[in-house]
Amino acid sequence: MTRIQANLVLLLAGAIWGGGFVAQSTAMASIGPLWFIGLRFLIATIAILPFALLEARKSPVPSTKRHLKLYLMIGLALFGTMVTQQIGLQTTTVTNSSFITGLYVVFTPMIAVVFLRRPPHWIVWPGALMAVAGIYLLSGGELSSLSRGDILTVFCAIFSAVQITLAGITVSETGRALTLSVAQFAITAVCALAAAAILEPISWTAVSAAAPEILYVGIFSSGVAFSLQVIGQHYTTPSQAAIFLSSEALFGASLGALMLGEIIPPIGYAGCALMFAAMLLVEIVPEIARRRSLNRPIGSPNLG
Repeated sequence: MTRIQANLVLLLAGAIWGGGFVAQSTAMASIGPLWFIGLRFLIATIAILPFALLEARKSPVPSTKRHLKLYLMIGLALFGTMVTQQIGLQTTTVTNSSFITGLYVVFTPMIAVVFLRRPPHWIVWPGALMAVAGIYLLSGGELSSLSRGDILTVFCAIFSAVQITLAGITVSETGRALTLSVAQFAITAVCALAAAAILEPISWTAVSAAAPEILYVGIFSSGVAFSLQVIGQHYTTPSQAAIFLSSEALFGASLGALMLGEIIPPIGYAGCALMFAAMLLVEIVPEIARRRSLNRPIGSPNLG
């Protein structure tokens, strides 16, 4: 898979997440956030497990203790991402949540520089700022006063940046994208279900009322999209991956307008264009530089 194909795979993951945002929000009317998270990732684990087992049989790379530790860390980061976002939605607006969550576009390259000593291509920095500005404009160019939910969503963006960074490292080492997917799904499901059993009431009526949303996000937003994320990250950098995955906000707003009749303000279309331009820049500029380096003539030896 080429880097261009990988980034298109990540774009598809962002589109699926954007479509699932409606289901994620409407389910809260029937079921608690922890039960919702636990059940959706339990379904995702079951859906992907057969493919992960098949992948493990064919993989030439054995799992090591380091890999198991990475799986655990990624699973906990995903759990932190989902819990802070889902609970945050109870006390913040969708506008604020979509914008603040998109800050992982900036946090991801910062983590790469500070903790991994891996500076990204220079175009990632203006691309990340363009993506964040695009998400802000897409939200209407307004943010209400910060609430408890907003603060939780900031932590969601940080957890998400950690998950993206560690997933990129792990899948590059192991080549087992589906194994990583199942591991992080299972860890998130166990943590969420254990917490839900202690903190939230549950009934079969609530589960049955939220069943369509749980099935959709369990199979598509969790099982398919997160697997596409780790597959795509095998062939691109965490910083570029974050920018393409941030298209979740763009697709969420667009599908909300098409399916639910929500209105995108005129300034929102400028935000869509800015996000699209950011994705083009981080794809085209490194490719131009790579081709120039390949086509650069080798200097002839000095015979004088």
